[in-house]
Amino acid sequence: MSSLLPAATTVGPVALTVRDLPRSVWFYEGGLGFQVRDKGERTVRLGAGGPDLLELHGRPGATHEGHTTGLFHFAILVPSRRDLARALVHLGEMGIPLQGAADHLVSEALYLADPEGNGIEIYRDRPREEWIFDDGALRMTTEPLDLPGVLAEAGKGAPWSGMPAGTRIGHVHLRVAEIAAAENFYQSVLGLDLTTRYGGSASFFAAGDYHHHVAVNTWTSLNAPPAPAGAAGLDHFLVRLGDASALEQVAARMRRAGVRIEEVAGGLLVRDPSGNGVLLSAEG
Repeated sequence: MSSLLPAATTVGPVALTVRDLPRSVWFYEGGLGFQVRDKGERTVRLGAGGPDLLELHGRPGATHEGHTTGLFHFAILVPSRRDLARALVHLGEMGIPLQGAADHLVSEALYLADPEGNGIEIYRDRPREEWIFDDGALRMTTEPLDLPGVLAEAGKGAPWSGMPAGTRIGHVHLRVAEIAAAENFYQSVLGLDLTTRYGGSASFFAAGDYHHHVAVNTWTSLNAPPAPAGAAGLDHFLVRLGDASALEQVAARMRRAGVRIEEVAGGLLVRDPSGNGVLLSAEG
């Protein structure tokens, strides 16, 4: 890979605007097993024994828009297949329905949504030596997940006690209005590598040698407008560059491209051509 960004670049936390903050906190804490790290009147931050992974911003009057750009899903990366199996068992015990499950060759994934319809993926990565490349392009596909095989990994062990230590946000998948504009922003301006495409309707980007930190698609959002300010859904997600000079270089590329940069607590807030918020930080 020839990414313009440091190989150690990561994403997360993801910030969501929600209409019913107590219900959302219950879901992520009791349902998915996150831990509340900081709780205010309108903002709750959650993690899994480490840094914040999710920020929930309560806005009771927020509208829920239909045909707009925004979040497709954010992806929770667990450390092992056994952890994925234990999460699957727990979801069943809590009565939280799956929307799908898939084998992507590089990973195995479960799909669901929170009470406000925000898409969630819970996944585990396969070892990188098992990833397949075709003429430099990473091979990813969507095949049925071997659910019995995953469940066989659950074991009897200790009772479920929440998302395991080492859980992190692995990637963020966005709904965009146009693939070409998104590719220019995330590859040429932000500086991620394009790792693979699904036809002309989805593209995947990464720093270092990961399969993807950001994905975009137009499956339900082709030519759609951004959601209005203050709407429920994605507020922004963080891209950690881990290097002050890298942040300066990204900011310079953003300015040359005419991207508006807002200095906020925690870094520089920009928006992709479809209005999705990206917070850029020098932190690691």
